Amino acid sequence: MKSSELYKIAEELLPAGVSSPVRAFEPNPIYMKDADGSKLIDIEGKSYIDYCLGFGPLILGHKNPTIMRAVIERLKRGWLYGTPIEEEITLARLIMKHVKSIEMLRYVNTGTEATMSAIRVARGFTSKDKIVKMEGSFHGAHDTVLVKAGSGGATFGVPNSAGIPKESVKNTIQVSFNDLDSLSYVLDKSKDEIAAVILEPVMGNVGVVLPEKDYLREVRALTSENEVLLIFDEIITGFRLSLGGAQEYYDVTPDLTTLGKIVGGGFPIGIFGGRRDIMENISPLGPVYQAGTFSGNPISLTAGIETIKILEEVLDDINKKSDVMNRSLSEIAEDKNYFFSGVASMFQMFFTNKRVNNYNDAMQCDKDEYMKFFRRMLNEGIYLPPSQFETNFISAAHSKEDLEKTVEVYKKCL
Repeated sequence: MKSSELYKIAEELLPAGVSSPVRAFEPNPIYMKDADGSKLIDIEGKSYIDYCLGFGPLILGHKNPTIMRAVIERLKRGWLYGTPIEEEITLARLIMKHVKSIEMLRYVNTGTEATMSAIRVARGFTSKDKIVKMEGSFHGAHDTVLVKAGSGGATFGVPNSAGIPKESVKNTIQVSFNDLDSLSYVLDKSKDEIAAVILEPVMGNVGVVLPEKDYLREVRALTSENEVLLIFDEIITGFRLSLGGAQEYYDVTPDLTTLGKIVGGGFPIGIFGGRRDIMENISPLGPVYQAGTFSGNPISLTAGIETIKILEEVLDDINKKSDVMNRSLSEIAEDKNYFFSGVASMFQMFFTNKRVNNYNDAMQCDKDEYMKFFRRMLNEGIYLPPSQFETNFISAAHSKEDLEKTVEVYKKCL
């Protein structure tokens, strides 16, 4: 069957025919049947160079043979026990070896669970209810952070989805990314009510929005001065910008960190961790409850262990070749009067002639023009995320030829 035929059937069975909103695009999404290395293969046999990479987890590419062998061997010994397993310790040690701010951690199943739990433990530790997030940052689909952007520099949240009571977001304050004045104002006014500031050190869900020079250090200073916890959501940037994540890359130490995507090696996982005195408040040690049937499952942990071991050898090479392509795409963007943003193996072309520093800037981009560009790239065999507000990723599996072809197709399709 063709993708268009499958999609008609799926529309009768799944809302909008998909299992996650961003997978849908007109006239129909492309159904894949296989993948290998840097390539996706659709049900009609066409191959695409993949820069979506499962929306970030597949930093080693598709079907990495080392991970596959390890997972197959682990499956032979069972895939769910409901008991502690040694891999919990092994992966925790690997993570703590590189992410120095994490002194204790707990495994969950998704990034949504990780941020939800980090916020809960921050509130439990501080006995304060409010949190501050950045406009446009995505921290999962739980009620507290699924908040619509406000109209001012510092606004209280309005639910971004039907089904969320206003009471669920009344304790969520939003400020603009890269705007220290609005954050300083909020913290000065409400520090006795604010448990934590949560932010993506690099915004990855409105494209790629980088922190301005010293912004993250100033955020750290402001939170420390006001006795407010700082949570870095590194579900996208963790083990990608560096082995120690964005916090190592920018040399800023948060109190709590959330991880996901890469540390599951392509299997479902979420992690939250941080200072020991905070994490010891989690049940059964402390009063903050968190639990999950599939948390710390053998398959995700095994894949994560192998992924980090491989990244210890290859991450520098991934980022070096990414730098080369990012420079080429930046030159193309300048020539075409668009704005390009990239760091390490993350990149995005913004369909605007202005610099993008925050959510409001990103919203000025030409979304329709991006989708025309997306379809042209798709026709040329390049698979990008189907949204102006997602991030493209480069993997270890992308060859020099893949990247050179991609640069030429960008020139053609822009």
